[in-house]
Amino acid sequence: MSSRFKVVVTDQVFPSIDREAALLAGIGGHLEVADGTPDGVARLGADADALLNTYMPITDDLLSRLPACKIVARYGIGVDNVDLTAAARRGVVVTNVPDYSVEEVAVHTLGLLLSLTRRLPEAAGLVAAGGWGLDGLRPIRRLSTQRIGLVGFGRIARLLASYLAALGGEVVVHDPFVQPAPDTPPLVPLGELLAGCDAVSLHAPLTPQTRGLIGAAELAAMKPEAVLVNTARGPLVDIDALIDALRAGQIRAAALDVLDREPPAGRLPDDLPNLLVTPHMAYYSEESIAESQEKAATQIIKVLTGGQPDYPVRP
Repeated sequence: MSSRFKVVVTDQVFPSIDREAALLAGIGGHLEVADGTPDGVARLGADADALLNTYMPITDDLLSRLPACKIVARYGIGVDNVDLTAAARRGVVVTNVPDYSVEEVAVHTLGLLLSLTRRLPEAAGLVAAGGWGLDGLRPIRRLSTQRIGLVGFGRIARLLASYLAALGGEVVVHDPFVQPAPDTPPLVPLGELLAGCDAVSLHAPLTPQTRGLIGAAELAAMKPEAVLVNTARGPLVDIDALIDALRAGQIRAAALDVLDREPPAGRLPDDLPNLLVTPHMAYYSEESIAESQEKAATQIIKVLTGGQPDYPVRP
């Protein structure tokens, strides 16, 4: 019996797609996995009703070669790899899963913040080199005496703010799209946040306006003892400017889970103990991946059967 719907996975990154296959089978759909290249997706998806997408760019040119495609469902939160304007013009629905890894990213960010404020990378390096004690690690301040600035105040930042408040930290926020409310931390201009905070954590989406949001001028505006954390989008930070700022002592430390180019291909120096980098893992847990797969497939099911998606993304 022929299948009712064809769904193409543009770039398969998960150990298994059995969960999506089982869900789609319930509406007579079947999955096929492309090779992660535009030409490969175009060949396999010429008659596809939908795409499941992770990292591969979905461009106007690619969409023009997929005349039957009705929906592009991203497994993740960000949609900066999808040409939303082209999709809307062609009548293609775009969805994401904005709530699947909120806890994971908030916890990972908190871990990075605590690691930097407690100087754990330098301390571990000291012991590994045969040292002991606090020489070279001072000053270390109580978290409850520090002000933490969150740039962007979506789901992840809100959960992180609750964690920090429980630990006694003072939180301020910069987000031009958020209005003051009784349950919102103080909202401040970006310049004031950078100049006045002991730690800055980035939670903004990647847009033309936020690309390079933290560059040489912004780093120079921060306190010399301040730390920077980015678990949002790599291109928010000018990595070369950050390395220069760390070397010059303009800020004390930084922790990154995302980079402007991944993997970094040797671009990161190995002589900066005050730079902590994790391999784009903040989103990950066994539970979050299962949730992402299920919710992304569910968006396709809803659209292909005439329903409305839960997470439409518009230009």
